[in-house]
Amino acid sequence: MREITVPPLVPVPPSGGLADAVFEHAAATPDRVAFGRRAADGWRDVTAAAFRDEVTALAKGLLAEGVRVGDRVAIVSRTRYEWTLFDFALWSVGAQSVPLYPGASVEQVYWTLHDAEVSACVVEHGDHAMTVGSVVDRLPGLRRLWQLDAGAVEELTAAGAGVADEEVHRRRAAVTPGTPATVLYTPGTTGRPKACVLTHANFMAETDNVVGRFGPVFRPGTGPGSGRGEQASTLLVLPLAHVLGRMVQVAAVRAGVRVGHQSRMSGPVFLSELRSFRPTFLAAVPYVFERVFTAARHEAERTGRERTFERAVEVAVRHSGALEERAFGVGPGPGTALRVRRRVFDRLVYSGLRESLGGRLRFGLSGGAVLDRRLGLFFAGAGITLVEGYGLTETTGAVTANPPERPRFGTVGTPVPGTGVRIADDGEVWLRGPQVFAGYLGDPRGTEAVLRDGWLATGDLGALDDDGYLTIRGRKAESLATSEGTGVLPSALEERVRAHPLVDRCLVVGNGRPFLAALVTLDRPAVAHWCAMRGRPVPPPGELVRDPELEAEIRRAVVAANAQAPPAESIRTFRILPGQFTEEQGLVTPTMKLKRRAIEKAYATDVDALYRLPVS
Repeated sequence: MREITVPPLVPVPPSGGLADAVFEHAAATPDRVAFGRRAADGWRDVTAAAFRDEVTALAKGLLAEGVRVGDRVAIVSRTRYEWTLFDFALWSVGAQSVPLYPGASVEQVYWTLHDAEVSACVVEHGDHAMTVGSVVDRLPGLRRLWQLDAGAVEELTAAGAGVADEEVHRRRAAVTPGTPATVLYTPGTTGRPKACVLTHANFMAETDNVVGRFGPVFRPGTGPGSGRGEQASTLLVLPLAHVLGRMVQVAAVRAGVRVGHQSRMSGPVFLSELRSFRPTFLAAVPYVFERVFTAARHEAERTGRERTFERAVEVAVRHSGALEERAFGVGPGPGTALRVRRRVFDRLVYSGLRESLGGRLRFGLSGGAVLDRRLGLFFAGAGITLVEGYGLTETTGAVTANPPERPRFGTVGTPVPGTGVRIADDGEVWLRGPQVFAGYLGDPRGTEAVLRDGWLATGDLGALDDDGYLTIRGRKAESLATSEGTGVLPSALEERVRAHPLVDRCLVVGNGRPFLAALVTLDRPAVAHWCAMRGRPVPPPGELVRDPELEAEIRRAVVAANAQAPPAESIRTFRILPGQFTEEQGLVTPTMKLKRRAIEKAYATDVDALYRLPVS
């Protein structure tokens, strides 16, 4: 058993709640820009004072409509300004928000609203309203429904016009750190989502210590290359129903970061918004950073600069690797020749990449899945440090993260101040700290199963190195055992297959089977680019998966992945699927984690076929 605990930098305040920061900022710096709100002609500034006034007006409307202390109000919406506005208005009156992902099914919506005993619901548009309406007869406790696109904010503001501001302040003053702030449901990759009750203290302990430890990311004018007095800014792209997006939202508001909202995490619209908003840091899942890298490589190939780009990648990786070695005392750092080459490629390649992301981005906060070490090294060499971290819904976000000044790529970093990390005898990661939740809503047995003598048993397997950096090896529940008794954690193998640019997702199967096999889906834009570079049209999906040249490419990806695994733990055969694993099908979470049981059930015929075919 190994254990490390880092003392907190910031104690939990003895009184107050999350909404207090809105009012304190407005009093201290009323003209500071708190948000950028999307308008037809760009981004409209919202000052700290203006945001406070909007929060107060909405909170008065909620009171007028009967929302009281302790009430739970669901929010079904994509990431947008009004989401944050409702969050802080609800906290101002002592209510609790219950987020749902906008793509939730009818049954998911019903089960969540029923399980959390929600009394009111905010939806984004008419489709969401119809979804809630279809189950409202089974929800006798649901009293109110507001629709953002139908003027919910204006409607509530008008309703609260006759309520005195003091009524809001009186209820806000009654909120304590131990008051529940939200009921946040886990992604549910291995079963039904669980309802985590997170308090104001959980969020304050988490965000204040993250901001304190990672000052260059959150504090104005302290990032590398920042001008004096520059305000940190971020574009929220993660779903606010996810703990990482929610944690970044709260941290940004408490730290005085300028915040924008964008619901798309990839594609031309996403890149256009980055160039327009020009954030200094971005929180996203690794999938987003992979897509940024792929887009840059495709652009280089289209313009005949593929070899230049590949050399630039190698130089960035080598330069970052040398800096990492020096930081840990195992190397002298980059030599003169390597430093010169990096400066050359900064002009030729890296500066263009940074400009495509708005020109001011210097940090990326990566979580929710494993970040490829080589990808992290490349971005660092290109001038953007990806801070990979690790956490759960039960821990209010990150419990470990890589220090920006001393990252060890391929790990999830060291404990956030105030956090204890223990590796149990079986390799399971246990966590302790004031950001760890008190339990699941209405599920004492489930709570007892994971909280043990003050420690949270995560279900993840990991290891601590001698410098206190944590590496996650996979989920205990996702371990596979072949019929020959070979035990395998599939995630590392899958990620190595995904390193090939044509692969979108890979799912390794083989539990109770004689060997490991894989289902592979294709990255459609990458395939279209691959075909275009060969002067051939993109075949229909049914023909594409049988294309000999494409199959050879995927086989090379599998062989490369197997090269790092013992023979008994390698993929023996694979099948390329014509479709993709999507959230709409219930096969991935909104942060792109695979739902293994659902995929194996949906593709049971394909899995069975893998074991009837001759082994590749």
